[in-house]
Amino acid sequence: MSSNDDQQRADSPTVEEEERPPGAGEVAEHEIVKMEDVITINPETTEVDLNHGRIGKIENLEPLTKLERLYLRWNLIKKIENLDHLTSLVELELYDNQITELENLDQLVNLEMLDVSFNRLHQIKNLSTLTNLRKLFLCSNRISLIDNLGHFTSLTMLELGDNKIRKIENLDNLSSLTHLYLGKNKITKIENLDKLVKLECLSVQCNRLTKIENLDKLINLSELYLSENGIETIENLDQNKQLETLDLAKNRVKRIENIEHLQELEELWMNDNGVSEWACVDKLGSNKKLATVYLERNPVASDVNYRRKLKLAVPWLQKIDATLCR
Repeated sequence: MSSNDDQQRADSPTVEEEERPPGAGEVAEHEIVKMEDVITINPETTEVDLNHGRIGKIENLEPLTKLERLYLRWNLIKKIENLDHLTSLVELELYDNQITELENLDQLVNLEMLDVSFNRLHQIKNLSTLTNLRKLFLCSNRISLIDNLGHFTSLTMLELGDNKIRKIENLDNLSSLTHLYLGKNKITKIENLDKLVKLECLSVQCNRLTKIENLDKLINLSELYLSENGIETIENLDQNKQLETLDLAKNRVKRIENIEHLQELEELWMNDNGVSEWACVDKLGSNKKLATVYLERNPVASDVNYRRKLKLAVPWLQKIDATLCR
């Protein structure tokens, strides 16, 4: 099993590849299903699940005034519409459709979770009335700017992975945010995060970073995912003493350094780097809670005694490169 198979990557469940239904792309007109043909209207219903329905349009939901959860994943919906009367809605899932614009959501003021991942959005907009939103998933769209989020003071999770974002910005007002996912974008610098003091999990995997920086205000950070970038040095983590997981896989790091103070560190993912000296590996003996280390595909891993040496340096290790220690 490779480390990639074993590791539960940072990205939230919406980022993981999920099997799409047959013909989830363009579908012939006669194959598109009408909502009225697949739903039994019961005014007392609080949850409707119409995933994988080949539904082409949101309609005929007017009687469902008590509806709290509406799931419309994997359909053929092109437009968000006809939801104004669903004011009790708390969760709305529109994952994997063909939606090009965020619109017609103004009346859903009780919404706490909105998922419009895997669609065709270019812009974050028209969400200003959704002040109760706690979780917003917009991954795998075509969004280029982080914008129009200033009113989300209650938001705890923001997922913007797999878009076209180049700059971290306009997040200062998101004072309740605990999880921020920005993987698979075009971001060149970690910046503008100082106000997110409650942040516990930050993922900026698979971007264009070359330096670890500007994290000193994030003292509650417990998970930091920076794999698949161009980072050369482990540095500037002095204030992040609550870190439990540090992911630096697939970078250009040659030395393990500047992490001795991370006494809560349990997981260190450093596979596919350039670590060649055992002297710096031995320093991991300072991290008394370290349970898992990935160092495969580093020069040190070619040592015939690699696992034995690593276990000697850190006797309390439980797992090395996806394999449990004996």
